[in-house]
Amino acid sequence: MNTHRKDLYPDVAASGGLVSAMKEAATLRAGEIWPAPSNTDAIIVETSRGLVSVDPATEERLFRVRVLVPGFTWEVPGFSWEIGSTGDLGLLVEAVVAWREGVPLDELAARFEFLELDEFARALERGEPTSSQWADLLSSEYHQRQRGLLRRLHADEVLRHMFPVISHGAVRLRVDLFDGASRQVLVHELDGERCEVRVGVPEADWVEVPTGDLTAHLRAVLNKQ
Repeated sequence: MNTHRKDLYPDVAASGGLVSAMKEAATLRAGEIWPAPSNTDAIIVETSRGLVSVDPATEERLFRVRVLVPGFTWEVPGFSWEIGSTGDLGLLVEAVVAWREGVPLDELAARFEFLELDEFARALERGEPTSSQWADLLSSEYHQRQRGLLRRLHADEVLRHMFPVISHGAVRLRVDLFDGASRQVLVHELDGERCEVRVGVPEADWVEVPTGDLTAHLRAVLNKQ
C-alpha cells in the first residue's frame, strides 16, 4: 500500500491489508466473511445474493461496495453495480456480513443508510433476477434494435428462463446467472431472415440459422450439452 493510501487507510495498513482488516472487523462483530480469489484490487465475498466486492477509493477514504455477476466466458467479463459506499470500515463490514447472512433488504436499508438497494437487488432477493432482466431489456429504448430478437427468444418457454445480456449488439443467454461456466448461447441478428449463433465455448464456430428456425435450433443444441 503506497504512502497516500496508508494515510487514507491507516487501520487497513496496520492490519496488513484489506482482507485481514475486514476479517478482524467481522470477528469483533461476531460475524464472518470469506473473501474469494480476485484478479483485481477489490476484495470479493461470496454470498447467495451474488458476489459482493469492496474496492477502496484512491482519491478519498471510501469503501465502495458492489454486487457482481460472475464473468461470462468468451470475451464478456460479466457486470456489476454499486450499492453504496462508506468511509467507516466497521459499518462496511457489518453490512457485508448482514448481506451474506441473508438479512432482508428492507432491514439492510434501515440499518445501513449508505446502502442504495435498487430494483435489481430486490429482484435477487425475490429470486427473480432473470425475469427482472428480461423486463428491463424488453422495455429499454437503448436496446430497441434488439427488441424483435429479444421478443422472439423470450416467447420460448425454455429460453425465457435463461439470463439475458446484450453484448456488442448480440443477445447472450446463460442458464445460471451465478455460474460463469454455465451453458450459454450468443445470438447475433444479421437481418430479418437470418441469425448467427454460437453455443458453448469461444472456439465454437458461428452457425447461420434462419430466423424462423432460431428457437428450435437453440433448444436442440442446448439439449445436446
